[in-house]
Order: sequence, then C-alpha cells, then structure tokens
Amino acid sequence: MPGRDPPAREPRTLALAAGPLDYTLVRRRGRRGVGLKVDASGLTVSAPLSVPLARVEKMVRESESWVLGKLAVWRERQVPVQRWEDGATLPWLGESLVLRLDEGRRAFAQLDGAVLRVTVPAFAEEPVRKAVVAWYRRNALVHFAQRAFFFARLAVLPPPRVLLSSANSRWGSCNSRREVRLAWRLAKARPALVDYVVCHELAHLRHMNHSREFWAEVARLCPDYRSLREELEANDHLYRAF
Repeated sequence: MPGRDPPAREPRTLALAAGPLDYTLVRRRGRRGVGLKVDASGLTVSAPLSVPLARVEKMVRESESWVLGKLAVWRERQVPVQRWEDGATLPWLGESLVLRLDEGRRAFAQLDGAVLRVTVPAFAEEPVRKAVVAWYRRNALVHFAQRAFFFARLAVLPPPRVLLSSANSRWGSCNSRREVRLAWRLAKARPALVDYVVCHELAHLRHMNHSREFWAEVARLCPDYRSLREELEANDHLYRAF
C-alpha cells in the first residue's frame, strides 16, 4: 500500500440493534469515500478526514447485515495449530515440508528436498519454532526479491528494495522510497499468490492509489489477479499458524 501520510487509527464501539460493535476507524488524507473492510482483525472503516463521524456510523448501521455476516464467516475460520515434533508438516510455497529434528550444539535449519531438517540443542517447542521461523524469513526474502526483480523488469521499473514484515493482517506495503515490504508468512502460500501480492505492490510504485490506472497496471502484470485476490482472502487464515 502507498506510504504517504500515516493514517490516524482510532478504536471505537458502535451500538447496533444486535449489540455493541467494536471497529477501527482509519482517517486518511486524500481518501475520497468511506470504505468498510472485514478481516481477521475485525471491522476497519476507512474515511476521509473531512467526513463527520455521524455520517461514517450511519453507513456502518446501514451495512449492519453485511458486516455481521462477514464477521461471522471470519469467526468460523480456524487458524491451524502448528505442531513442532519430528514428522510434523510445514506449509511452504503451497507445498508441504516434513519437519525432521536432530540434536546439536546450535539451532539451525536447512532444506533437504521436501524435508526441513532442524538441529536444536534440546527438543523443546520454542527452540524448534525459532529455528524454523529464521529459516522461513531467510528464504522468503530470497524468493520475494527474485519475484520482485522479475516483475520489475516486466513493468520496466527499477528493482525496489525488498524488506520483510511480521504483519499478520497485511501481506504487503510500499512507500515513496521504493521500498516494498512483504509479510514473511506469505511464503506459505502457493507461488501464484505471492506473485499477485508482489505485482500489487509494484503497481503502487507507479500509482500511489487504488485508481483505475492502478488496477490496469496490476492486470497487466498479473492478468488473473481477481481470482488470486479472492483465493488469498478466502485462505489467508491458513498462513497465520506461526
């Protein structure tokens, strides 16, 4: 997403017929209208600085059925519980890796075909988890940078600086310094979904908004972006286990 003015975020509660509704109000300079978004973190309402709060909450009330329905869907989604014992499986770029544990002096992880071999001083959950996450971060950055370089050439753009984030609700962001941040957990998704997020952020380097021109640029780089975006939104809870 574009990185101009940091938005003002305010947690609020609105009384609805069904009961109190907690939501986050995000005020951003330059935004044209009021938008509602429901995800794993709940309801987020984005609005221009000039729109009165009463108008914002009126729109939420008018959308009560839609909001409550979406929240119910999210509550039904179960984040998988990751196991850390020998033989457990780990998601990596849409495939499954088998976790194999060995004992050694220092924590280390390396890929051997479809097996992630992790050496730890003691077979305890936290050292194993830390070693696995460190491996994911290292290799996610390599994969993300390669895909960003590929699509930057396709877009005739200078390659951006690719950084990692630990975000659990936003897969990517960018700023005017040509930095693209991608959540390392995205590396659990299949490659086409990673490519969609990369293309989305690269398109922001040319259009710092979500205008018609922006989406045309996304479509040029990633023609199937609509179906990929829907797939990512429907399954992103599967990538939040650790």
